Amino acid sequence: MRGEHKRTLVIHFGLLLAEVICISAFYVELRRAVGGNSLSWAYVFEWPLFAGYAVYMWKRLLRDEVGAGPASPSSPASAVDDDRLAAYNEYLESVHRENPDRPR
Repeated sequence: MRGEHKRTLVIHFGLLLAEVICISAFYVELRRAVGGNSLSWAYVFEWPLFAGYAVYMWKRLLRDEVGAGPASPSSPASAVDDDRLAAYNEYLESVHRENPDRPR
C-alpha cells in the first residue's frame, strides 16, 4: 500500500510540475507576443495544449494506477487469446508444410 501511495504522489507531483511549466511559459510567450514578437503567438496557443495533454496523461496514469492489480492468468479473455494464438500457429505450420521451399 505504501508503494502505491508513493507512485500516486509522484503522478500528482508530475502534473503540478507540468502545469507550472506550461502556465509560466504561456505567460512569458503572451508578454512577448503582445510586445511585438509575432512568432510567440503560436506558442501562446501551444502551451495551453501541452497543459491539457498533461491533464489527460495525469488522468490516464491515475486510472492505470488504480486499475493495476494482480492479473489473473486464467481469465476467460486470456484463454480466448491463447486459443486464437494456437490456431494461428497451427495455420502457419500447415502453410509451411505445404510449401517447404518457401523461406520462413
